[in-house]
Amino acid sequence: MEVSSAVTLFLVTYFCFLVAISFKKKLTQRGQLPPGPTPLPLIGNFFQIKSSETLKSLLKLRDKYGPVFTVYFGSRPIVVLCGHDAVKEALIDKADEFSGRKTNPTLERTFQGFGEAFSNGARWKQLRRFSLTILRNFGMGKKSIEERIQEEAQFLLEEFRKTKGKPFDPTYFFSRAVSNVICSIVFGDRFDYEDKEFQSLMEMMNNSFRKMSDTWAQFYDIYANFLKYFPGPHTQVYDILEEMRLFIARRVKQNQQTFDPNCPRDFIDCFLIQMEKEKDNPATEFNIKNLELTTLNLFFAGTETVSSTLRYGFLLMMKYPEVQAKMHEEIDRVIGRSRVPNIEDRSQMPYTDAVIHEVQRVSDLIPMGLAHMVMRDTKFRGYLIPQGTEIYPMLSTVLHDPTKFKTPNSFNPENFLDENGRFLKNDAFVPFSSGKRICLGEALARMELFLFFTTILQTFRLKPLVAPQDIDTTPQESGFANIPPFYQFCIVPR
Repeated sequence: MEVSSAVTLFLVTYFCFLVAISFKKKLTQRGQLPPGPTPLPLIGNFFQIKSSETLKSLLKLRDKYGPVFTVYFGSRPIVVLCGHDAVKEALIDKADEFSGRKTNPTLERTFQGFGEAFSNGARWKQLRRFSLTILRNFGMGKKSIEERIQEEAQFLLEEFRKTKGKPFDPTYFFSRAVSNVICSIVFGDRFDYEDKEFQSLMEMMNNSFRKMSDTWAQFYDIYANFLKYFPGPHTQVYDILEEMRLFIARRVKQNQQTFDPNCPRDFIDCFLIQMEKEKDNPATEFNIKNLELTTLNLFFAGTETVSSTLRYGFLLMMKYPEVQAKMHEEIDRVIGRSRVPNIEDRSQMPYTDAVIHEVQRVSDLIPMGLAHMVMRDTKFRGYLIPQGTEIYPMLSTVLHDPTKFKTPNSFNPENFLDENGRFLKNDAFVPFSSGKRICLGEALARMELFLFFTTILQTFRLKPLVAPQDIDTTPQESGFANIPPFYQFCIVPR
């Protein structure tokens, strides 16, 4: 028995020794990466990264190692970029080198390198070019995108009127309204707010966005190499996204059965037309899998990001009633109470525009950005980052950069106004990221935010259930996204 124990101990010790030697060799080979905490074999910087607070952990390391450093998630080296200068230098000045995408492990099982958001190389270029063209030119002889948003804003007003001034949670009001805009583009029509399947989809989308940011998801994103072999809560995101993909697959089949290439009705039809055009091209990326997953990209991103920003915005309007009052005044002066707001009004409404920008900055929706990847060995600030290395452009550190904003850590529309009250552009405003991987739907999202905010505040006053100073804007989860807290309020006709 003693001999057996001794042999076991020797083998375990020998194995650990081999792992340590192998890991040390790997570190030596990557010796030109930026500095960072010394990792341990297999578990990397486990003791420096708190998985329930990944963002806070990385910000703490920034304070010690500077704006560019390396951290190990298990055996994966991650180069972290902090602050406006470092992120701009990578994503703008070296856009080609930093244009790759790494998929979060929680999403990898769903996307597997397909779809516009999580693809690379020729696939990404083909899908992005096509998707941008469709979004920009989507009128197709019917309604413009602006008209679709204006119409949906009126449906939302009607739903708000039904509350009759009583307290309610706005979460699914915003989700359904915002989602209907992207649904009208990708599916050709909007859903009735009472449609049970639509309500179920909104619930799945909200749950998946929240679960992508909880402690389990953050833990899995760091230690996926081990956890992918085990069941657990970290698999729930895949299950929800798979349900949403199956819904899209059913819609694709419906389109195929009633398809007229001479009269495209929506994004799916346009993609089917391109599939037919390129059916004899062996290098084409226009296939059913990319259709389903690009549509899922648009459907998901086009719903949760804008609706979450609206939820944060309403909460901030109630916490700072003087800001809401100034927006009411500008809306009354420029638009009045009778006509529908339009996107051309934005240039005449610097204060409202500044408030919306500040809401996006403070809500800091995707604080660590989507992970990038260097496409080739890249020299950066005296270091050599090997091809394929994962990059975290910390958008939160850009949106809160003290060198770029007057009051970086507090809500203040003056961050986007000059001394004469004119709107002030700021290149550190990066809620949509920047460079070649900037959000595909940026123009659509900006239009939605302006038209929804102005249409609602033109008609209603927001009434909190507690004193403004007692309103808590702390996210309910902070990981992949900052998830706005659930809250109730009353909406009162002006």
